[in-house]
Amino acid sequence: MDSIVLDPRFHDLLSLVKGFRNGVVYGTKIRFPHALVMTLLFRTGSPREKIASILSATKAHARGLAFFVTGYKTLMLLQRRLSASGKNSDLHTFIAGCISGYFVFGEKTSVNQQIILYLFSRIAMGLVGTAMKATDFKAPRNSFALFAALCWGMVMVLFRRDKTVLQDSLQSSMTYLYEDSNHWSSLKTLLWHNK
Repeated sequence: MDSIVLDPRFHDLLSLVKGFRNGVVYGTKIRFPHALVMTLLFRTGSPREKIASILSATKAHARGLAFFVTGYKTLMLLQRRLSASGKNSDLHTFIAGCISGYFVFGEKTSVNQQIILYLFSRIAMGLVGTAMKATDFKAPRNSFALFAALCWGMVMVLFRRDKTVLQDSLQSSMTYLYEDSNHWSSLKTLLWHNK
């Protein structure tokens, strides 16, 4: 069996299999603990409903990553084979990422939204880093503090003006922190229970 999996003729096909496998494993490793903690802390319902929710979120994340990796790698292989140079370019990468992202993560679900928001924040930081490298710009020592201040200032204004424009889980967290803390009916609801 090792002679087949190590045969260079099968490398491209087997890289798709391994990519799918890695998507499932990584998606499970990332989502299961997150879903478990969030469900135990914030979700109501029976134990059966909670387990179903954890497994559903884990399956959605693992499935999404597995299909994205497979789709992306397939499109990269096809483009490389169709390319006159026999190599992939940044344009190939962008096209494969766009097409796979559209079809795999295009539906607005809570899991997909979390993944896309995570990517967006990392992309924004990557673009800032790229611009800084291209210009040899050195960030001031307190640049992260300024960035943190702007983020918190903007989110607080958005929350105060119209919290419905914020993502559901952020709305819920901010309501708990900033609005629910204005109300209590006893010492118990002041310090022990929220409501």
